Amino acid sequence: MKILVLGQGAREHAIVKALVRTGTPASDIIVAPGNAGIALDVRCEPNLNPNLPLDVVKFALEHGTELAIIGPEAPLIAGVSDALRSEGIAVFGPSQEAAQLEGSKSFAKEVMAAAGVPTGMARECTTLEEVISAMDDFGAPYVIKADGLAAGKGVIVTSDRDAAVDHAKKFIAMGILVEEFLDGQEVSLFFLSDGTSVVPLTPAQDFKRAYDNDEGPNTGGMGAYSPLPWLPAGFVEEVEEKVALPTIQEMARLGAPFVGLLYCGLIITKRGIRVIEFNARFGDPETQVVLRRLNSSLSNLLYKAATGHLEGVSDPEFSKDVAITVVLASEGYPDTSAPNRPLYGLGEAEATGIEICHAATQFAGNKDGEEVLMATGGRVLSVVATGKDFAGARAQAYAGIEKIQLQGSHYRKDIAAKVSN
Repeated sequence: MKILVLGQGAREHAIVKALVRTGTPASDIIVAPGNAGIALDVRCEPNLNPNLPLDVVKFALEHGTELAIIGPEAPLIAGVSDALRSEGIAVFGPSQEAAQLEGSKSFAKEVMAAAGVPTGMARECTTLEEVISAMDDFGAPYVIKADGLAAGKGVIVTSDRDAAVDHAKKFIAMGILVEEFLDGQEVSLFFLSDGTSVVPLTPAQDFKRAYDNDEGPNTGGMGAYSPLPWLPAGFVEEVEEKVALPTIQEMARLGAPFVGLLYCGLIITKRGIRVIEFNARFGDPETQVVLRRLNSSLSNLLYKAATGHLEGVSDPEFSKDVAITVVLASEGYPDTSAPNRPLYGLGEAEATGIEICHAATQFAGNKDGEEVLMATGGRVLSVVATGKDFAGARAQAYAGIEKIQLQGSHYRKDIAAKVSN
């Protein structure tokens, strides 16, 4: 099966690695635009902009694409999936309209309300005065969300009133949601959907704060682990029944069937499971651990979802081994951007048995004419380790990441620490 993967981050690298690991020949995969690490595994098309529907369709048709997998949210919001489907290409990724589940927090709240999905109270605000009034009503800690795409940086949870107001000022042009604070353990759970049926993957937990002990600013994610041994029995089934299926059914009722990956960001409160947010694609860095444990054919699962044939599909099989990923970030992330800097030690790191998913890397020539691997963004790469238990997987992950040298870089030292004891 000829597969086109759109995207250029560690999530897309993890998807590629899982496709190959579960039976897809590397020669059947093209990634656009990709990055330096992905290009070591499969063919990349760095000049193809994944956000331009006509360009993507032209390329897909020229290369006999049978399945397109859309990694990031931007191409979904740009309508790339609609353009591909109009040419008869199977697409794993929701339509532009259905992707509003992620693109608009207020739309997602409306869908949840109509579907009876449990979530926190929220108020839509278009002015700072409305934001401040809602903050006063809900009280601290304050939860302020941009009502649109903000590259994982649109949410702040803080007891600092000034910081909350400043965050709202930054995103007020796209609208703000002020929500009640929900306390509890967070869980990420992915569902494959064909528009009518859903199939769950395995739960994971990610770490959003930049620094150890959940301190510092929110990020796109600094690490994750799977499975979650502390989850109550029947958790996945309950989320499928009360969250995923009702949401998919409501989207179908609205005339916007959701075909692709429904990411359920959940929290387990004293009052039960609540939805924090939906995303319309695989999460990063959770994908790195969820797909690392997948034994079933990923291409088969995604193709069945894309073509409306999930009903009756048996639940995917996952390894009993645990998986942990730790993200290496550039100096200043997420507040500031460091200049491109050379990366060293990846070969030594991989020799310890870990897997590296590249997020923001490219090769560049130096004065001696040699190709040097450069870090080119905030989250540079994810180190992924597996093991029989979390203590062993953590030891391997950190032994690997310590081999990598990047000036000014940082990473959390406490990913999965609480479950490894």
